[in-house]
Amino acid sequence: MTPTADRVLIFDTTLRDGEQAPGCSMTQPEKLRVARALAELDVDIIEAGFPAASRGDWEAVNAVAREVSGPVICGLARCSREDIELAARALTDAPRHRLHVFLATSAIHRQHKLHMAQEEILRLAVEGVSIAREYCDDVEFSPEDASRTELDFLAQVVEAVVAAGATTINIPDTVGYTVPDEFGELFRYLRQHVRGIDKVTLSVHCHDDLGMAVANSLTAVVAGVRQIECTINGIGERAGNCSLEEVVMALATRAAFFNLKTNVNTSRLYPTSRLVSSITGMPIPRNKAVIGENAFAHEAGIHQHGMLQHRSTYEIMRPEDVGLPRSNLVLGKHSGRHAFRERVKELGFELDDLELNRVFEEFKALADRKKELFDGDIEAIVLRAGSAAHGPWNLEHLDVEAHSGAGAKATVRLKHTDGRVIERQAAGDGPVDAAYKAIVLATGVAVTVRKFEVHAVTIGEDAQGEAILYVDNNGRSYRGSSVSTNIIEAAGRALLEVINRIELSQKSVRQGAGQREKTTPLAHNVI
Repeated sequence: MTPTADRVLIFDTTLRDGEQAPGCSMTQPEKLRVARALAELDVDIIEAGFPAASRGDWEAVNAVAREVSGPVICGLARCSREDIELAARALTDAPRHRLHVFLATSAIHRQHKLHMAQEEILRLAVEGVSIAREYCDDVEFSPEDASRTELDFLAQVVEAVVAAGATTINIPDTVGYTVPDEFGELFRYLRQHVRGIDKVTLSVHCHDDLGMAVANSLTAVVAGVRQIECTINGIGERAGNCSLEEVVMALATRAAFFNLKTNVNTSRLYPTSRLVSSITGMPIPRNKAVIGENAFAHEAGIHQHGMLQHRSTYEIMRPEDVGLPRSNLVLGKHSGRHAFRERVKELGFELDDLELNRVFEEFKALADRKKELFDGDIEAIVLRAGSAAHGPWNLEHLDVEAHSGAGAKATVRLKHTDGRVIERQAAGDGPVDAAYKAIVLATGVAVTVRKFEVHAVTIGEDAQGEAILYVDNNGRSYRGSSVSTNIIEAAGRALLEVINRIELSQKSVRQGAGQREKTTPLAHNVI
């Protein structure tokens, strides 16, 4: 894919680099939901994963390649034939696909991670690109930790891989070390010293360790880069990546300065952001640029006065431009199906009739418990209904007794998809602890709770609460979440979601037993 002179390609790596953030792992159905949302957002390229990392990663990339149309589907690979062949097979079904190969180039990585000399790095980089070109005409190369690589050696590597057939050259700031002026000079150096660089697309991939990922990416664009690698909500390794919504809206809002555009449908930013937040369990800070709750809120009197006179006094973007609904208080228990469907559409969600019926029933049940329903309530219902974490265990009944200074007692009744109905009782230090112990007794799945969080979905004393849970089981980490006006119930359902993930994961492992899977250890920092 080649950008035009006035257009910047958006390369989304939420499913690959974004998922590397601790606690952000996704199931295959969740990855498909995000990939479809990214396609509706009109990103140009979706990096669907790292097929050589595991069988699960390969299957997820393959599923995205088969089922998601529109964007180019990309898979990451190290500069080894095995990695590249695995990625190529995973991408076979995508009408348009790209192989993205990488190799670290900085002195720090050469000496302490790879234990290779410059000559070997050059040879492996060229071999990797050459092998990738056997399978695909669209090949991207990334010199990992490029921003800390000696400029003359970086130029040698880039020139060699361009000659070998790379069509996109991505320059990663892998550890978020560079600053805008320095980064701009790096690209100017490459443009001056690399033969053939005008024949490829230059790309940038910035991390946010010093809070400059967006600024560095935009500086690179000014220096001639025409592809930005980014993630929804800026999720990713350590402090995260360049935030897609921020960089896209910066280009749109300051179009007169940049004279560049993207193909992104910005009205889909808000629902896509909320979807990724719900699936990954990573809350969006209220003051997050572009899509945070406070992004278009005005409390100071002088600001409110200015807004009443003309919105441009204190707003440089319109809420509608990013898909943020202007009104908030919406529906009640007397609202009909048609009004509900229209509000769901306004919030950026498309449901078929079956999904709408299921969600509408949940809405009516919630409306009986709440006096006022807000947009956040409807979002929570829709996102929960689309979750992949239904069964095999379902909560049929939860009863909790708790008294000040006397601990708590919980009784749960669970139903399994195989027909079993199990009821267990347990005591605990508090109501959540008692409910968790009863659920563990009923399911027989032992977990270690690492972190438990509760967030209000909307405002008011009857607001729904979102419970987010992080647990360990047999050396693996899992995350679960649920929403309810009853926070004890939300906590219990969050634990059940985790237990369902564990049971489904164990079932998948049993089904795959006997199938040989060849993998080699992956470096911790990838791009």
